[in-house]
Amino acid sequence: MFDRNGPLRIAAISAIAALLAGCSLLPGGDSDEEQSIVVGTTSAPSVLDPAGAWDQSWELFRNVYQTLMHFPNSSSSPEPDAAKSCEFTDKASKVYRCTLRKDLTFSNGHPLDAKAVKFSLERVFTIGADGGPSGLLGSLDRIETPSKHTIVFHLKKSDATFEYVLATPAASIVDPAVYSEGALLKGTKIAGSGPYVLEEYKETKRAVLVANPEYKGAADVQNDKVTIRYFQSSATMVKQFKKGELDVTFRGLTPKQISEFREAGANGNDEIELSELPGKEIRYLVFNPEYEWTGNEAVRRAIAQLIDRKALARNVYDRTADPLYSMVPSGLTGHTNAYFVEYGEPSRGKAETILRGAGITQKVPLTLWYTTDRYGSTMKTEFEEIERQLEGSGLFDITVKGKAWKEYSQDYLQGEYPVFGRGWAPDFPDADNFISPFVGENNALNTPYEAPRITGELLPSSRKQDDRGIASEAFTEAQKILAEDARLLPLWQGKVYVAAGKDIAGVEWCIDPSTIMRMWELHRKASW
Repeated sequence: MFDRNGPLRIAAISAIAALLAGCSLLPGGDSDEEQSIVVGTTSAPSVLDPAGAWDQSWELFRNVYQTLMHFPNSSSSPEPDAAKSCEFTDKASKVYRCTLRKDLTFSNGHPLDAKAVKFSLERVFTIGADGGPSGLLGSLDRIETPSKHTIVFHLKKSDATFEYVLATPAASIVDPAVYSEGALLKGTKIAGSGPYVLEEYKETKRAVLVANPEYKGAADVQNDKVTIRYFQSSATMVKQFKKGELDVTFRGLTPKQISEFREAGANGNDEIELSELPGKEIRYLVFNPEYEWTGNEAVRRAIAQLIDRKALARNVYDRTADPLYSMVPSGLTGHTNAYFVEYGEPSRGKAETILRGAGITQKVPLTLWYTTDRYGSTMKTEFEEIERQLEGSGLFDITVKGKAWKEYSQDYLQGEYPVFGRGWAPDFPDADNFISPFVGENNALNTPYEAPRITGELLPSSRKQDDRGIASEAFTEAQKILAEDARLLPLWQGKVYVAAGKDIAGVEWCIDPSTIMRMWELHRKASW
C-alpha cells in the first residue's frame, strides 16, 4: 500500500494507529455507544474512489468494496471472494478466468455482474489518476465477459502475480450506475459490495460503517457497526484512547507510546492490551532526478553512504523498527541486504571520495520533505535525525520541511520535491510488490525512474515463475540495480502494533498479509 500512494495499504512502527470500530453482535450493553467499537488512526483516506488512490485509503476500501480475490486468515495465497472460483487457464500465466458468485448486489441493490467487474478495472486506466493504481494493473491487456458470471483477463505478458493483484483494493468492484467511466466519484455516496456500507463520512474526521446485510463473500463479519476516527496528532489520539473514547488504535502510535503501553502491561496494568504482529511496512527516501543535485548519482550515493540506519532505529524508534538495507523487507522470499553489500557501514570518508570523484567540492544544498500527519508525529524526529547525520558529515547543507498529507501527496506527485519521505505497506506479500511499483512509467511515486533491465527483463522473468522461490534470482539482481542507482533509499522496516481495550477480541486476525486492517474481525469479548 503506497503507501502506495500508495500503499499502505500495513505495518510500520512510527506509523501506527488504528482503523477500526464496530458494534458487537454479542450480547452487550443497552446503548449503541456502549456496543460500538471506535478506532483511531492518523491515516485518513485521500479519496473515496478506488480508481484514484494507491495509498492508505485502501484500509477503508478493503472494508466497503469487494474484490474477486482476498487473502484469508491462514494463508498469504489469495482465495476467491466475490468470485466463486478463479484460475489461470494456460501454462504461460497469461489468461486468467473467474466465475462470480451468484446473486451478488451492490449496497444500493443494483446487481453486480461480470460487466461491472470489467467496468471497474477498465476505468482505472481510462481515468489514469495521478497516484492511482493503474501501474499495479499494468500487465492487463483486455477483459472479456462471455457470460453474466464469467470474466476472462488477457494479460500482455506472463504474470503469476496477477491473482494477487485481484485481491488488492486496486481491483475493487464499483457500480457502473453510480461511478463515471472517465472521472473520479464526487461526494461521499459510494456503492460497493463489501462487508460494510459507508453510512457517514466527514473528510479527515471520521467514517461510520455499518454491516452490509446483502454482503456475500468470504469475510465472517463479527460486528455490525464500525466508527473510524481520523487524527492529525498521535498525542491527541492516544489521549482519547486512554480516556476510553477509542477502543482500538493501529496506525500512528509513536515508539514512545508503544513503549509506554508495553511497560504498563509489564507492571500489571491489564486495561490495555498491546499486540505486536508481523509487519512488512517500510520507510524510504525518494530522489527526484529532475533536480540538479538529486539527478547526480554521486550525490545520491554519498547520502546512501552516510545514512546510519541503526541510529535511526535506536535514537528515533527506540528499537521498535529494524534497519533496512533493501527495498524488499526481510521475511519475504527474495530479500537481500543489497544496500549494505553496496555501501557497508556509514562512512564519511567514502562519501567524500564519491563526491570529490564527481568534481563536487562544495557543500551540497538539499531540502528534504516529509508529511506532518500521515505516519504519526515521529516523522519529524526521523527527518531531524537524517539532517543531523548528513550535516554532521560537513558535506551537505540540509533543510527539512513538512506539509500535511493532502497537500504533500499532491506536491510530490507533481514533482515538487527533490527529496521526500514515503512509506510503503505491501499491496500483496511478494517481493515483486516492493520493486515494480517504483520503477518504469506510471510508477506509484510519479517520479521518473527508467529501469529498462528491471522492467524489461528481470520482472517479466520473475512473473513467469509460479514458484516464487525460483523467482528470487531476478529479485536479487533487481535489488542490486536499485542499490547502485540509489534513487530509492530504504531506511527501516516496521512491525505492526495494535493497542486495544481489554474487552476487544479478534486483534490477532485483524491484519491481513498486506497489513491492511480488517474491521470485521474485531468484536467485544462475550464475558464483557
